[in-house]
Amino acid sequence: MGRARPPAGRDHLRVLDPEREPAAIKALTHPLRVRLLGLLRMDGPATASELAARTGESSASTSYHLRVLAKYAFVAEAEHRDGRERRWRAVHAVTTWDHAAMEASPVGREFTGKMARRQIDHLGESLGWYEAARAAGRVGREWLEPSGITDLLPTLTPESLSELKQTFEDKLEELTARDAGEARAEKVVVFFAGLPVVGRVEGDAGDRPAEGADGADRAAEVDGAGGADRAAEVDGAGGADQVVEVDVAAEADEAGAAPRRVRGYTHD
Repeated sequence: MGRARPPAGRDHLRVLDPEREPAAIKALTHPLRVRLLGLLRMDGPATASELAARTGESSASTSYHLRVLAKYAFVAEAEHRDGRERRWRAVHAVTTWDHAAMEASPVGREFTGKMARRQIDHLGESLGWYEAARAAGRVGREWLEPSGITDLLPTLTPESLSELKQTFEDKLEELTARDAGEARAEKVVVFFAGLPVVGRVEGDAGDRPAEGADGADRAAEVDGAGGADRAAEVDGAGGADQVVEVDVAAEADEAGAAPRRVRGYTHD
């Protein structure tokens, strides 16, 4: 796979290394910390009390978890509006990691497994935001056609899947740069999932249909439905934000040693 670039506007990256910083990775595995980091990336600086109101947690809990995130340089103090309560900001726009390095580490495997499931949760949350906004008439008609979730099952080689990721990434960078400063532009939650169906055995978890589903295999595009990060990625996003499913893969370390998968909460 060629050298990948993060999408435009994602200049500040946090590259996780399971060998050098297992404690930081373990700290970020906590679900509430992931949510707090995502909220700060999506909505900007906030206090522990403001984040508590958005997450339904106590301010004591959010304050504690923010301090843990600060210990490992995921967040830092922001400029205070007044002297009563400290405000926090995200230090980086995107968190990245190398899949091979994570797979070789028990801490890394736990982290990537939990992050993938958190992304799936965020997809459902984002769909809920989008449907609520659409029902309330807050989504313009111009967004209905391009928004949606696409579920396909192509047959590809590893090289073709890598090319697909790279092509998506390059196009996203191009379009983000083109739309910078455009008054009609909105935040769009974007995910990409490319999962080879290798060694699939009947009865695996993926064969069990969700409640209310018919269980039939399908490849369908649902127009007008949204999904998502995060986040990247994102808890606390406004209902008017548009949602499209695509996950980003990128290589971000300056050495250029291995492809990096971007996990960004611009969303999550």
